[in-house]
Amino acid sequence: MGFKKTSETIAVSFGVSESAPNTFTQEQVALQLDVLNNEIFVVVAADLNLQAPELVPGTTTECRGAITSTSQTAIATLANTNTIAEAQLSIVSAGGEAVSFQRAAEESYQGDVDYIALIATNDFFVGLTGVGNVGSMSLSGRVFGFRARADSSTYAALVQSEVLSA
Repeated sequence: MGFKKTSETIAVSFGVSESAPNTFTQEQVALQLDVLNNEIFVVVAADLNLQAPELVPGTTTECRGAITSTSQTAIATLANTNTIAEAQLSIVSAGGEAVSFQRAAEESYQGDVDYIALIATNDFFVGLTGVGNVGSMSLSGRVFGFRARADSSTYAALVQSEVLSA
């Protein structure tokens, strides 16, 4: 890959709350990259902390969140190429009994990888949605990474890939 690290690792924090209960809400987080000099953001780790869904008897409730490199119209999963991380908390309630579940890819892979995502455009997006809750859900988190300068062909390919796969 044709890029050179230009900063130490930095953490970018964010938080978002649903605009109304069970409504997809997205927030744009600016990275302030120097696009004239082919600057990219190399994501090395991501962490999502979801609010616990509400216990509503007889109703399945969820809180789902995702970090993506492009704007979305609904909550994204790892099946989407532009998804950096996702998380889901749910409570399944039926007949007076309830069981909770957690699906999390919000903690970064702990194996031997150089990075988990490359962001070539000037920002990333954090999406959140609840299902079956009475009140609005929220999430907070951080993306860890460093700035890098890509060579021209790598930068062009990254931007094109990110924009066209939006």
